[in-house]
This record gives sequence, structure tokens and C-alpha cells, in this order.
Amino acid sequence: MPSKPFLLVTSLLAALVAAPLWAGELLAPGVISTGLQETSAALSPDNNTLYFMRSDFAEKDDTILVTHRAGDGWSTPEVVPFSGQWHDSEPALSPDGKRLYFVSNRPPQPGGVPVMAEMAGQTFPGKNLWYVDMQPDGHWGKPMHVDGALNDGAMIYNPSIAANGDIYFSAHRSDSGKAYQIYVARRSKSGYAAPERIDLGDVAHNRMDPSIDPQQRFLVYAGNEGDSMGSADIYIAFRDADGHWGKPVHLSGDVNSASLENAPSLGRQFGELYVSSNRQAEVSFPKARDDVASLQHRLQEPLNGSRNLWLFDISDVLRSHGIDH
Repeated sequence: MPSKPFLLVTSLLAALVAAPLWAGELLAPGVISTGLQETSAALSPDNNTLYFMRSDFAEKDDTILVTHRAGDGWSTPEVVPFSGQWHDSEPALSPDGKRLYFVSNRPPQPGGVPVMAEMAGQTFPGKNLWYVDMQPDGHWGKPMHVDGALNDGAMIYNPSIAANGDIYFSAHRSDSGKAYQIYVARRSKSGYAAPERIDLGDVAHNRMDPSIDPQQRFLVYAGNEGDSMGSADIYIAFRDADGHWGKPVHLSGDVNSASLENAPSLGRQFGELYVSSNRQAEVSFPKARDDVASLQHRLQEPLNGSRNLWLFDISDVLRSHGIDH
């Protein structure tokens, strides 16, 4: 996979890291990772198709794109057939690749009004959970709204699907405290049970963007447990044999930085972790003098402060907890 390795090693990071560094790879710079915002990678089971979200800096115009492996790189992304009209984001594939979930402000009923949400006195586009199913001809079907308690509150984000159909997501609900927490809606024969909040500790800490191991052995998410290096970092929690979640662990190495890291998603290969980060290229002064063309070119490239997609290897930390596949 073509990439530009980017290793952040600072004295602060070195002081905090206890495990070996994992060098992150910027994903397909100029094709997938651009000067706009890219988040929420979702890989097909054969690892050859990637869905992701692209947005403006303010994230007021989110759209879901798809790209395919082409030789040693990736094809020019295209808007998926079911997106491009509404505020659509955070695609997530079921482990078998037959269903794709996403969140959107589109009306739950045809002819209705867009979903809106309110928090801390501010009104903004809300999000409900939707899905599309793969049809026999290999195309995605019509978007379907997930009815029931799962979509209560209009602030549903970042779905992640376990092999048994359980859906993990982040939301702001009545038991979330002041910020966001992670929930699971368990699949049953009659649909989905009412969401349960995952007990990861004090709800004063913000937790978002879950990515669940298909066997539900561990959970990766974005948040701040009090030791974040930036506004949000990536954490991992392991589940014991009794079904209880252990204390969240701050992922060391290059996964986290002083920049924002969020929207983690597990890849199809063991240990692969995709992360969205707004880390920037370092600028030293005095720099080579820019003219208008060089300035424009540099400021529109990846690593300009926009969020880009990165690929990391966390296989070492998984093996250290007895997980090897």
C-alpha cells in the first residue's frame, strides 16, 4: 500500500511510551488522504474496497466515498450510490461484508424533515442509524432506517458490528453524563434490545467512536481518560471471561500524538488499526520562501491540519493480552 511513513518522536512522547513505537502510514496521500477531512475507514472482507467519509473542515457537509485497490495504490474515490444528498457519515461494514451501517440526518420517514439534535443549548444536524444490504447483483440496496430504541435521542455515532450482530455505537443519552459514552444494542430474534451503556469507568470522561473486535474480546475507541496527549486519543479495553470490561489502556507508540486522534476502526488483517488524525507536517523557520503557487499547493496537501486516515499495527499489544488472531 503506497504511503508516506510519518514518525512522530518527541521528548514528551518518548517519556510516555513504554512499548515499542509503531510507525504510522498515511493512507494513500493525495487520493484518500487529502487537504480535506477524511475519517471512518471501513474495509471489505477481501481488503480490496475501502469506504470512508470526506468532509469540509467544519464537518457540516459529510459524504461517504468508496475506493478500490488498483495495482499498488487505490482508485480515485467516488460517492457511494446511497450518499451525496444528506449529512451522511461513519460507514461501518458487518464482518461478513453483507451489510453497511452509517449515520445520517435524512428523515426517518419519506417526506419528513431532517433529523435535528440539541445539546448544551445548541441545535445541529442530528444522526440516526441506517443500513444498506448487499444485493445479489453486488450493489447496495435502498437505505433502511433502524427503528426502535437504538435511535432514541438523535445523537447516534460510529456504529461497529460484532460477528453475532450486536451493534456498538457512541451516543449522548440520559445516562451519558455531560459528554458521550459507548453503548451496545444486542441482536435478538425480534430485532435489537434496548441499548446498554458499556461500563468503562467514570462517565465524566468522554468516550466515542467504538470499534469492536468481531468476537467482542476487545474494544478500541477515542476519548480522554485523563491521560490524553491531545483533545482525544485512542484507547483499548479488554473483556474478561465473565463479560466485564477491564480498565481502558491508552495506546502507546505512534498511534497517539499531541494532535487529535479519533474514529479508530479495525482492519481486516490481524493488528491493523485505522485512525483519523489531524497531525501536521512540521514547518521550520525560516522556511524556503513561498510564492503563491507553492503556498497554495502546500496548504492544500495532506498534513495541513485536516484529519487524514492513518494505518497502524497494534498486533504487539493484542498478543500481550493473549490474542493472536
